[in-house]
Amino acid sequence: MSLRKIEGQCAKYVAELQAKGTAKGQEKIITGIKAADAGFSERYYLEGYGERPFLRMNSNSYLGLSLHRQLIETEARTAERFGTGPGAVRFISGTYRPHVDLEQALASFHGREAAMVMSAAYATVIGVLPQLVTGSTLVVSDALNHNSIITATRLSQPATKAVYAHVDMKALEKILDANKGQVKRVCVVTDGVFSMRGDHAPLHEIAAICKQHEADYEDGIITIVDDSHGVGALGRTGRGTEEYTHAQADVLIATLGKALGVNGGYVVSSAPVIAYLRETTPLYIYSNPITPAEAAAARKALQILDSAEGVELLAHVRTLRKKLRTALRDLGYETLMGDHPIVPLLIRDTEKTAALVEYLFEHNVLVTGLNYPVVPKGEEEIRLQVSAHQTEKDIDYLIERLKNFDT
Repeated sequence: MSLRKIEGQCAKYVAELQAKGTAKGQEKIITGIKAADAGFSERYYLEGYGERPFLRMNSNSYLGLSLHRQLIETEARTAERFGTGPGAVRFISGTYRPHVDLEQALASFHGREAAMVMSAAYATVIGVLPQLVTGSTLVVSDALNHNSIITATRLSQPATKAVYAHVDMKALEKILDANKGQVKRVCVVTDGVFSMRGDHAPLHEIAAICKQHEADYEDGIITIVDDSHGVGALGRTGRGTEEYTHAQADVLIATLGKALGVNGGYVVSSAPVIAYLRETTPLYIYSNPITPAEAAAARKALQILDSAEGVELLAHVRTLRKKLRTALRDLGYETLMGDHPIVPLLIRDTEKTAALVEYLFEHNVLVTGLNYPVVPKGEEEIRLQVSAHQTEKDIDYLIERLKNFDT
């Protein structure tokens, strides 16, 4: 046995990506964090770059809770009590009190009967969707849905699938009209907030359309929303796309690893559905859960979010993202106006995107360029992400660098 025969193929594939400028490349390694100082937020040190402090504008930690002292102390105390890992899957002996407490808190936060925590949001999507799809199910998906939804749909092996143009509700309605009598069940699945653009699904319209057509399908229509970028970042109290659009999905999936600042994923729904998923989802049954310490820290994050402090953090994020979006527009950059802390800087060219990413890196700003095939050709962008731990001086620093970039 040997890898010799395929190593050349692997190397060729990576070389082709590099030649096209679409390779992700070598990962930058964070080696330390410099404390906030002089009106600026924390800065990050990278391996190989000495004491250069970098402003991080590519983090999903929208509320800055990953550095919150209460979360750190809660996780440390719980690790002292329960150890560093669960030591087993949930149904054997891997369920600890912090897991149960977190699930109860998540269900309450989202106004649902029950919740189930898993190792990651990606794993949750991959694990949940196939269990709701039968051999007589149509899966309907937004064209800009996350890779996790695309992969989960493939694994589900539905009777058929359909994709509607991004947030095109007329197209969704046509799909539901066209499939009457063809399948028994429909699963309409969408991102809540779309991770490349920071815009959101019109969940209120989706829910209304599905309700209108539900009687046409024997098993009904199930709405499934992955709001990993929405929870903790959108809505006055951080309840995400559901709060923002005043509508509720049948099944809501989200993450503990972005705005809540910890690790893991979860799903909330009715008690019968969650009980069914516990019995049928392989990535829940056969995988270790997040650690008890992570579960306790996530619950603490949820408590902070659902408090006056959380409302203040969300308000601060809104102030910063508005400042950044307005400045980009005034400087002549193309962006999308919106209420989410993802602020897309649309470049629409791979080489120009790479050049601006490199320029900002030279000026100690970490950003992420999104090129084809992560985004469609012509949609290349830099995804700027605002966080509550940042300051107005941070945003001013970034704006000044962008002002001086020679396009």
